[in-house]
Amino acid sequence: MAKLKLIISMTVFGSIGIFVRYISLPSEIIAMIRGTVGSLILILFSAASKRRIDIGAIKRNLPVLLLSGTAMGFNWILLFESYRYITVSLATLCYYLAPVFVIILSPIVLKEKTNAVKVISTLTALMGMVFVSGVLNDSQKVNTTGILLGVGAAVLYASVMLMSKFLKDISSDDSTIVRLGVAGISVGIYALFTQDISAIRPDMLSVVLVMFVAVFHTGITYKMYFSSMEDLPAQTIAIYSYIDPVVSIILSIMILSESFGIYELVGSVLILGSTLVCEVWGSKK
Repeated sequence: MAKLKLIISMTVFGSIGIFVRYISLPSEIIAMIRGTVGSLILILFSAASKRRIDIGAIKRNLPVLLLSGTAMGFNWILLFESYRYITVSLATLCYYLAPVFVIILSPIVLKEKTNAVKVISTLTALMGMVFVSGVLNDSQKVNTTGILLGVGAAVLYASVMLMSKFLKDISSDDSTIVRLGVAGISVGIYALFTQDISAIRPDMLSVVLVMFVAVFHTGITYKMYFSSMEDLPAQTIAIYSYIDPVVSIILSIMILSESFGIYELVGSVLILGSTLVCEVWGSKK
């Protein structure tokens, strides 16, 4: 069940770049709305199911929740900004360097065991995304700013994944509520110093799309995502995370008409193939 929830979450996350492309709001504002509304949605779900929020557990885990929530919020800002400079597929490639960081650091930070199959599968998937990005194509110019923003988002995303393992005796619902709320508040404070809030005039399409992202992509999907992370090792999470970029690339081709040639085809095969290999052989003892 944990793997199924992770697969669904990654599939939904893979579509967010398409939505953000059509939202004419600053990245800070999108992230603020996403975090605050997503947190409120989960609070309403808890109230409807008569589930009490464990304040004691939140207090015990507050330092980790504050750090990971803040990292989550600024991770969104950098990712959304990268969409404005480069294609969705290339931004996604940079963003999903995060699983590689997790694979490298989890034996040190989390004391988790790894194996050759997982390492090779991760490297193969990364090579596949290099092909997909088009960076091997000499005729394609690479925007350095967009790439740096995407890699920065990857670093923060990896930190969120690793910090999640340090949460103790707290439900996924409670941790997600707090982290989304912290993400919204922290980037909201940042937006006050970087944006002229009074000058923002969003169109109706942007309002509808940003609310959909906040409710569906965040409130509902993050609940599934963090719940799955509780029962899976960091390396497995890293491998399954590659579903996100594959979905993102497919949607960018279909909806945004981004190019898809032999490099992209080879890259997609490497990504999907390495994920399958890790699932079939990498988890066996």
